[in-house]
Amino acid sequence: MRVSRRAALGEDERLDALGRLLTDTEIPMRLRVAGVIVLLYAQPVSRIVRLTLDDVIRDGDTVLLRLGEPPSPFPAPAADLLLQHIANRDNMNTATNRASRWLFPGRRAGQPFRPDHLAALLNELGIPAAAARSSSIRQQLLELPAPVVADALGYHDKTTTRLRNETGGTWSRYAPGDHTRSPAGWVPRGTGDG
Repeated sequence: MRVSRRAALGEDERLDALGRLLTDTEIPMRLRVAGVIVLLYAQPVSRIVRLTLDDVIRDGDTVLLRLGEPPSPFPAPAADLLLQHIANRDNMNTATNRASRWLFPGRRAGQPFRPDHLAALLNELGIPAAAARSSSIRQQLLELPAPVVADALGYHDKTTTRLRNETGGTWSRYAPGDHTRSPAGWVPRGTGDG
């Protein structure tokens, strides 16, 4: 997955936009949910429109969104918004679209919402999708190791490593791989050999 080289939103701008999407009921629900996915999970609109109802997982009170492995937890205020959107999706009234599994159904039967149109609508709200994605992924990389972010958000690990290096993330010495095995020649304590 490519990340735009456009200037990222500042963290304060990203959080302000997120707060507005969570609280402003004048903004159409589909734009609120799509914007939250961009701002929290650094997903491109071309991928957001391809999400289906099967990508939303409910496990008791927990809501997860399948973007990578494992699925990402959707926090409480945003999860409520997502579930409201699912219950009241747009473009479902035509006879040819009633059974649509798209999270963001388009006007044409069997098709998702157009990514270019979604990006334009988010931009009109003051949320430039590419800049918002850049801000979100960089913030994730400041908080988590690049391989973890790559797996969770469906990015290539080389992309997250490059972005982490550009961002100056604190996880630059994180060693990916299986940390449950002991290094060759090292014997764990309590085994009688150490």
